Amino acid sequence: MPPTFANGKICYIEIPAIDIARSSEFYERVFGWSIRRRGDGSVAFDDGVGEVSGTWILRRPPAAEPGLLISIMVDNAAATVDAIVANGCEIVRPIGADAPEITAWFRDPAGNVLGIYQHGG
Repeated sequence: MPPTFANGKICYIEIPAIDIARSSEFYERVFGWSIRRRGDGSVAFDDGVGEVSGTWILRRPPAAEPGLLISIMVDNAAATVDAIVANGCEIVRPIGADAPEITAWFRDPAGNVLGIYQHGG
């Protein structure tokens, strides 16, 4: 199915990176994002359901402290936390801090802080 095109939809994210290959590999392994190379050679991504796309940007400071916090929906927060750590990144706010919501925050390879969110539970 093609992505939803509608006024007000969040559709594109630029993520600061230090090493685009390392960041793209992390998001592909942990979240199943599709990584693609554009015609100009830059690396882009599509999220796990093909609704949001974006790219990694060099020479932009990481979002190291949550202000605007982007969360990624996951099937299993505990398994995702394990995958984040197994892929060399850290959990900065563990599952349970937002109870009864099932969330956690992590620091990605460039130092950006993002969240994970498990629906239901």
